[in-house]
Amino acid sequence: MPAYRYQVRQGNGQTVVGVLNAENASVAASSLRSQGMHVLTVSPIVSGLDSGALLKRLKELNSGKVSAKHVLDFTTQLAVMVRAGIGIRAALDGIAAQTEHSGFRKIILGLKSDVESGKQFSEALQRHPKLFNPLYVNMVRASEMSGSFGKMLNRIAAYLSQEIETRRMVIGAMIYPGIIATMAVSVTIFLLTFVLPKFAGVFKGKEDALPWATTFLMNLSKTMREDWPIIVGVFTGIVIAIALVLRTESGSFWFDKMKLTVPVVKRMFRSLYISRSLQTLGELINAGVPMLDTIAITSDISGNRLFKRMWRGVYTSVKQGKKIVHTLNSSSLMPRAVVQMIGAGEESGKLGEVLEEVSDYYAKQLRESIKAVTGMIEPIMIIMMGSVVGFIAMAIILPIFKMSQIVK
Repeated sequence: MPAYRYQVRQGNGQTVVGVLNAENASVAASSLRSQGMHVLTVSPIVSGLDSGALLKRLKELNSGKVSAKHVLDFTTQLAVMVRAGIGIRAALDGIAAQTEHSGFRKIILGLKSDVESGKQFSEALQRHPKLFNPLYVNMVRASEMSGSFGKMLNRIAAYLSQEIETRRMVIGAMIYPGIIATMAVSVTIFLLTFVLPKFAGVFKGKEDALPWATTFLMNLSKTMREDWPIIVGVFTGIVIAIALVLRTESGSFWFDKMKLTVPVVKRMFRSLYISRSLQTLGELINAGVPMLDTIAITSDISGNRLFKRMWRGVYTSVKQGKKIVHTLNSSSLMPRAVVQMIGAGEESGKLGEVLEEVSDYYAKQLRESIKAVTGMIEPIMIIMMGSVVGFIAMAIILPIFKMSQIVK
């Protein structure tokens, strides 16, 4: 018997989404009306392995892992449906039916199953920490206690949207310099391995008269052509060694520190971590999450080990009964003006509002910093690329020019 997905409105005005087996759509609609429901839509669920279903299945298999965008879309849809009066179980069922990503659909159905078994929605989310971080879970838990679930989902969706946009901007700022650097290395390798050897016959027997730059490049070209397996092996080993070092605690700490000290990018990363920390802190405080839990979550989500260590210090200080500014005053990571505003927010009892305004300011500063970094790196990379190519060109042209002078 075919299955039909329906959407009905109950007598109390609540909209319900579900699945019903019936001989045809008319029978399904009649069955629903007999239960006193107002039928909105009844649509068949297509089964079988037709070409459309096969293409959809292939798309699901190649959809990859669940991304932050999937979580954002899920949160946005859930917020809309909850505000429309749809129950959490029906909302999860409806979202799962519309989700093309097979892996994420299973997770959503798992959330529905947990809720149906009597668990709180926040408990169900906690079973998937890679998708729903502590901030997400604690904000949902706070809304469950305060009865502001739909409103809180909107705040979470706004937070996730800004995080995705921030990550996109930072990655975008790094892509262009990476492309330029790759082109510079590729052009240099091409010139040394394919172009320069063409002049080896011209310079043969005249090595003593060649400038040092030409001699150096000719020897380098010869080494790259004859010993390229060794060079590739050494380069691969260096890359692997760096990757392994960065996985260690000390290596990760050094890399995080470097991001805050390198002149060109330090302002951008500093603005990123300050904005993320203060936004997380403000969102959790406004959601009603306990202060110690708020600071612990902020520490984990900050994204930089130096900031994480600073917030852990704040956690210890607050646990001892001191204020947040007590530890922030002794840290060089947080600007003095920000610390003063946080202190004023603590004194006035409006810390959440203050943090929200300050995080918005640093979010704007982050966008400006990204533009500045992109604008600075572009000419630097072009100058470096031009210098390398120019050096190789001059090393080739100078000896030819000298030889022509001697002939004359």
